[in-house]
Amino acid sequence: MNLQDSRVAEFHRLHSSGTFVMPNPWDAGSARALEQLGFEALATTSAGFAWTLGRADNQVMLDETLEHLKIVVDAVELPVNADFEDGYAADPQQVYENMKLAVATGIAGLSIEDSTRDAAEPLHDFELAVERIRAARRAIDESGMGIVLTARSEGFVVGRPDIDETIRRLRAYAEAGADCLYAPRIGTVEQVRAVVAAVSPKPVNLLINAPFITVAEAAALGVRRISVGGTLARAAWGGLLEAAREIADAGTFTRFAQLPNVDALFRHP
Repeated sequence: MNLQDSRVAEFHRLHSSGTFVMPNPWDAGSARALEQLGFEALATTSAGFAWTLGRADNQVMLDETLEHLKIVVDAVELPVNADFEDGYAADPQQVYENMKLAVATGIAGLSIEDSTRDAAEPLHDFELAVERIRAARRAIDESGMGIVLTARSEGFVVGRPDIDETIRRLRAYAEAGADCLYAPRIGTVEQVRAVVAAVSPKPVNLLINAPFITVAEAAALGVRRISVGGTLARAAWGGLLEAAREIADAGTFTRFAQLPNVDALFRHP
């Protein structure tokens, strides 16, 4: 069994029972730091990575993302799930081709969104969205790697917060071959419970980007996997901007007290 095979096997094990937290690093350093804190798996964040390039989310090209995935995968020993946005294509056949490139980076899992980036029609047509998941499934199956396919329905992200339509899509994605289902930005216990019940026994990923629920509470609702999206990256940016604004506005440096020894994180004994 090669390294990717073992990571994929471990990722499937994590999805088989219980609840695990899969935080989202944005570069090799943050990935290694999270690994040292004892997390069992990691996931990339398209937003966090885009910010390292001085861009907004969804403004990174496919080749840049593929290189980023390799960097994060190579930095750690944990399974890594790829935020693969919309597959970098609308057409199912192109999603299929791009998926094969992503699998080759060494990832253990990958998520595909149903958003279009079009404000007028922010979600792909239902049938097209389902066909895109089928194409992703076919690429994984033909690769023989068995990576975990997560299907995301983005209604609550793109201004279409319809829980019934979200559930309809997630059920269809499950039938099309998704291993894990994900509705980012649902934000109530009732919504979480409804999604978990709708796609059971398949596992559900819950995004926690605000303090509306704890890990223990999510676990009690049947959530299998928890991620935080770009929120850890935003927290880091918050610290940087606060310290820099103090310097620019007041000429003082009070936020330089009690800082972590970051260099020590990366020293080998």
